[in-house]
Amino acid sequence: MSLIMKSILNADAEARYLSPGEIDQIKSFSMNGARRLRLVQLLTENRERIIKQSGNQLFQKRPDIVSPGGNAYGQEMTATCLRDMDYYLRLITYSIVAGDSTPIQEIGVVGVREMYRSLGTPIEAVAESIRAMKNVVTSMLSSEDASEVNSYFNFVITAMQ
Repeated sequence: MSLIMKSILNADAEARYLSPGEIDQIKSFSMNGARRLRLVQLLTENRERIIKQSGNQLFQKRPDIVSPGGNAYGQEMTATCLRDMDYYLRLITYSIVAGDSTPIQEIGVVGVREMYRSLGTPIEAVAESIRAMKNVVTSMLSSEDASEVNSYFNFVITAMQ
């Protein structure tokens, strides 16, 4: 849920107007909106590059998952792994737009550990794939922009552990 909706719902639950502090937070959120949208556009336009480079990093670091018997062994399973990475990158862009981790929480991480366990997918490898994406994305951004997006990557990584 966005900061704006949280502020409105909190104020309404208390039958009051928005406080000066809430208005300041909404103002700051709105002023940073163009920046968040620019970051999302950059990630979206470079998603193939991000996924490819991140996948290469993951497979170099974890050759066991692309070796015979590994969860990403074979062309079809490798494609499935890369698809999952793309899914998490997409969720991260949703959260960047919202300015909080609610989209990741509500769409992407509820039950994910159990799902991967039931599929026999090593959850550490999934977390490592998110770290690889974070590294690739960070290399593309200024330190200020990287700090904006890294918290969302960190949120997903923490949810996997």
